[in-house]
Amino acid sequence: MKVKLITALLAASVLSAVNAQAQVKVSTKGGLKVTSGDYEFKFGGRIMYDYNKAEKNDIVDEDGFSLRRGRVYASGKIGDDWSFKTQFNTNGDGVEDLYLRYGGFGKAANITIGNQKMPFGLEELTSSKDISVLERSAITERYAVGRAEGVKLHGVMDGNQTYAIGIYTDDVNDAEKGEETGFAARYTIAPVKTDTSVVHLGLAYRDIEDNSAFGVEAAAVSGPFHIQAEYVDGEEGSDDDLSGYYVQAGYILTGETRPYSKGVFKRVAPSGKGGAWEVVARYEDGDGNHSDIEFGRTDASAFTVGLNWYAHKNVRFGINYTDGDDNLDNDEGNEFRVRFQLTF
Repeated sequence: MKVKLITALLAASVLSAVNAQAQVKVSTKGGLKVTSGDYEFKFGGRIMYDYNKAEKNDIVDEDGFSLRRGRVYASGKIGDDWSFKTQFNTNGDGVEDLYLRYGGFGKAANITIGNQKMPFGLEELTSSKDISVLERSAITERYAVGRAEGVKLHGVMDGNQTYAIGIYTDDVNDAEKGEETGFAARYTIAPVKTDTSVVHLGLAYRDIEDNSAFGVEAAAVSGPFHIQAEYVDGEEGSDDDLSGYYVQAGYILTGETRPYSKGVFKRVAPSGKGGAWEVVARYEDGDGNHSDIEFGRTDASAFTVGLNWYAHKNVRFGINYTDGDDNLDNDEGNEFRVRFQLTF
């Protein structure tokens, strides 16, 4: 508490010095936020601490507790046109987000420069703190590159359409090539969008380092029920016959609706003091990165069931069980995972 207070006072003092005539406002609602005139500063993060037990052919490969994510970030705005974000993972992964953004053209055209997520995949672009199943599907893990250095043009049109197109560089494991340059693009539309119902459709494509993928997205929300699916067709080097899909559905037992904004889903916010309870199930099949059930990159199928308790809008407990089969060599694998999640 003392550290938070000192940090808030320090940030407020800096902003006051920069803009002495403006009123300074400090908020600790879900992190630290300080505003002063044309300036805004935010500090926050997330802690995800897991227990997981994974087996392959009845042989235990993993069994223990670990820090899945320990992220801290700082972001801010300078006037109406400029913003930034820096995010680091304390578990050893290092820098994640590190970018500048220009928004002077309005919501329909923003430019982001730096280390950022490629615009590919509904599940990938939905934050890890907001996904319903504790770990992303094997399909997403294989085809969505994640973050890379690049420049992206993106925006929101008519309130229910989004687009993004970017040019990125990626390190190559070849001394003669060094870095490869590629691009990624995504378009989404929500023909139905109300407080309690959504229909989402999307297309995405990326091509970098002889590695390309085309993805199709579909999702819907109706009150407490939500469903989403993605299909990806990909190429990796000389292997041009890769594909996979997943279908995921959930139901919020306490009646809340899963939020949706700007082409992605957000975390369930409980409406009562007892929190929100959600059941979720997912089926996935095809070429993917099935490492969670100890298969690695192969053609496999898996089924996951889970239960989430959103005790507070910033606190979540989740339990998942996944069982799968390798379609190539008949291996069997499963994983039991429990997560405590705190965002601030």
